Amino acid sequence: MTETETQLLTALAAEARGPKRNGLFALWLVARTAEAILPPDAVELRSHRRRVELLQRRLSSVSVPTALRRALPAAFRHIADGTPRAAALALHQLVAPTREAVSPHAADVLGAAAARARRHATDGES
Repeated sequence: MTETETQLLTALAAEARGPKRNGLFALWLVARTAEAILPPDAVELRSHRRRVELLQRRLSSVSVPTALRRALPAAFRHIADGTPRAAALALHQLVAPTREAVSPHAADVLGAAAARARRHATDGES
């Protein structure tokens, strides 16, 4: 389990039922899927696309805060590309809606995950 997953699950466990908790659950699933395409243990592209499809289906029935619900489709599109750069972009785009709708701590966790993904993207380009 990655550092991002651990921190989001810890925040999820501390949150009472409701849209914020559902938002944390959605963010955990998205971060888990995004980080799965990062080296050194990146999943195959075919498996990744299937994961994204299942993620979208799973989150379609979860009630999340409005700002996050609006941001998730763009994140899915980026993550579906299956590259570290796309993962970084998707995670980065979720930071502001997360800060607004869920919590500043969760936004900071996603920001750090986006930075790690960006480093993987630039390492792969060199």
